[in-house]
Amino acid sequence: MLRIADEMSFSISRSATALKSGKALRVALLMSDHIRLWFSASVIEGLNQVLHADGYDLSIFQISSIEERREFFDMLPVRRNADAVIVASIDVDAQESAQLASAGVPIIGINCVNPREYGFTAAVGIDDDQGSRLVARHLIGLGHRNIVYVRTSREVSLRFSVQQRYDSFVKACLEQGVTPTTLVAQESEDRISTIVSELLSLPQMPTAIACQEDGIAIPLIYQLVCCGYRIPSDISVIGYDDSFYAHDIGLTTIRQDPIGMAREAACKTLDLINRKTTGMPFQTFPAQLIVRSSTSRVSLDKG
Repeated sequence: MLRIADEMSFSISRSATALKSGKALRVALLMSDHIRLWFSASVIEGLNQVLHADGYDLSIFQISSIEERREFFDMLPVRRNADAVIVASIDVDAQESAQLASAGVPIIGINCVNPREYGFTAAVGIDDDQGSRLVARHLIGLGHRNIVYVRTSREVSLRFSVQQRYDSFVKACLEQGVTPTTLVAQESEDRISTIVSELLSLPQMPTAIACQEDGIAIPLIYQLVCCGYRIPSDISVIGYDDSFYAHDIGLTTIRQDPIGMAREAACKTLDLINRKTTGMPFQTFPAQLIVRSSTSRVSLDKG
């Protein structure tokens, strides 16, 4: 029979398997960022490594507003076309979590703020409070007091995990008697050029710039060098993520491991689908300061 099946290129029907098991064999992933970005691509890679090996497909939903998010949670229990929902870097409210719980669908967070409070079944994430404090203490320890923080603009009405980075950084600076200046990088192709223009328009150039993510820090360093500034002699720059090219250009940054976090989230997801429980449902990964050549002690004439 096996020989005949092989000759006929017979394969087991996924639909029949799903019907027999009562499972959709599909996990829904909610994201806010573009899939091509480092964090999103890494999360997808890590999830797929675990889920695909267990026979599960990954359906990706890009959410840009509360309205889109609510529509997803309203329709999923009706369609019942996913066995679990993974949410990356955005929050859901307690009512939406309860909707899934009532339908027996677990919800797992990756880098989500206050997952217990909002009714997540499980969650993994970097300790953004620790990471941002490391950034602040590193720069202040090097003697910097004229510090600029560059963050992204979130025009959509969702709460994003990167807000924690900003809040913790500002708090850590204020505790040391330093009041950082905040610049907002609006979503556009020219956002880094705009930030450089705003920096050059300040009464005095900062001695250090902390960036919400490497995706800001790396092109910012390039444009500052093009403007004649030496990094780090004139301006220290620090990023956050330890993403693509951070090592190559010598960027000091905070390391997180989205592939590792996603793999852990996928394992918890399979546990919850198959056994309705998982060990250590809420797990925090420590941040790590990676010191490279883009930061240095402030020059004596600028201190």
